[in-house]
Amino acid sequence: MTPDQTSLGGRVAIVTGAASGIGRATAVALASAGASVVVADVNAEGAGRVADELADRGLIASGYAADMGDEDAVEEMVRHAVSTYGRLDILHNNAADTNADLQGRDLAIVDLDIAVWDRTMQINLRGPMLGCKHAIPRMIEQGGGSIINTSSASGLTGDSSRAAYGASKAGLQSLTQSVATQYGKQGIRCNAIAPGVIRTPALEANVPPEAIEVYLANTLTPRLGLPEDIAAAVVFLASDAASFITGQILSVDGGLLAHHPAVSELRSNG
Repeated sequence: MTPDQTSLGGRVAIVTGAASGIGRATAVALASAGASVVVADVNAEGAGRVADELADRGLIASGYAADMGDEDAVEEMVRHAVSTYGRLDILHNNAADTNADLQGRDLAIVDLDIAVWDRTMQINLRGPMLGCKHAIPRMIEQGGGSIINTSSASGLTGDSSRAAYGASKAGLQSLTQSVATQYGKQGIRCNAIAPGVIRTPALEANVPPEAIEVYLANTLTPRLGLPEDIAAAVVFLASDAASFITGQILSVDGGLLAHHPAVSELRSNG
């Protein structure tokens, strides 16, 4: 790769769920690579704070309040990006409902409240679909673009709980491949990143410390992931260095899903 291949100078990006965690780190990384960034989040204050932080660094960004479950709001978000910066090249569909109460009620199937299922699907799957629906025509007008969806290791395996979350992320992976297939000849690339356990505010709020230690024992790297690890992958997939990559699910999980399930227990007993 050359610096020109990874530069995003002159490009315009939308990052959803960008007020904190992976979204915030991605907004910072894309802007640092030269892109003008719409920092979108249902949390208007948080989105504005991140945009101001980028502006203070001399980078180009604007905060934007949007509920990804509302089609009109998503359409207006895309329109805002184009009217403000003149084009749209990159969409990072990152928003997900990580509310601690919702996550705590996302149980095994028999115990699952249908309202939890519906809310999870509305934000985690319907939201990215709406982002694609309204961004793709704008991208096609200018010759193409790159869409990167934040999926999850939970979309690649079963779990003892969080049935709705896992299903929403598995659906997002299928959506990724459908977008890549349907619009690839028109210059649209679409990929997904499946993070493992990433140290974000949502992790601290939703996962007890003893469970985090179990995840660490099952991660092949010496540490858990950071939001910046995901952000770096997003920048790569958005750039010309990834121009021949589409329809892929990239696991950025420290090897969490790469090993036999008994490995961590065998190590501890060894």
